[in-house]
Amino acid sequence: MAGLAKGLAILEAFGDGVPRLTISDAARATGLSRATARRCLNTLTELGYVTFDGKFFAPTPRMLRIGTTYSESAVLPRLAQPHLAAIRDAIDESASLAVRYDNSSLFIARSEGTRIIDTGIRVGARLPLYASSTGQVLLGGLDPTELADYLAAAPFPARTPKTPTTAAEVEERVQAARTSGMAINVEELEVGLLSVAVPVRDPGGQLVAAISVSASSSRVTVDELCDRVAPVMQQHAAALGRQL
Repeated sequence: MAGLAKGLAILEAFGDGVPRLTISDAARATGLSRATARRCLNTLTELGYVTFDGKFFAPTPRMLRIGTTYSESAVLPRLAQPHLAAIRDAIDESASLAVRYDNSSLFIARSEGTRIIDTGIRVGARLPLYASSTGQVLLGGLDPTELADYLAAAPFPARTPKTPTTAAEVEERVQAARTSGMAINVEELEVGLLSVAVPVRDPGGQLVAAISVSASSSRVTVDELCDRVAPVMQQHAAALGRQL
């Protein structure tokens, strides 16, 4: 089982901005020795999960089998998919579902709109909690002690000139999301990108996920997100919550 854990750590080292790894890269990312990283990568190559060109290891399509097992079988993404599709059809924008995973928003379901922009959001993608609308909603589900522990990590790296980088700024956005029932992100994650997220709560009131919509600032205004998009999202978030 220790070997399995090491292999999974290697697989998780691939991700946004890391399409390939050397043995040294893998060892550094996982904290494993070079010899252990080499053995794991060689085994993953033999199993068909990665390829090797003599220097770099890269994921193969077989990796998709691991991710789709969750999205196709787990209750939350399966129940969410029809709601995300309905949101997409109503507003003609892509809609996504995210949950908190460590210090990230992890996207577990998505319905693509016809006007696709390259936001980097896809099933399996992760965004920092403090800089994303989904993250600011999900942080609102933490109790005061958990939130204080998270904020103690400030300052947070700036993604754009508008990114909240202090504990006070992040807490202000979390409280605003709690009060309004939505988080509006105006170029805090990426210049030219707007997004709105709303909470999904189970019948007991526990926040379990966030639904989000992202769009180019050249096409959608903040007022449109608040007045036209968010109400549709809130309607489906409530319906999804009642199914949990």
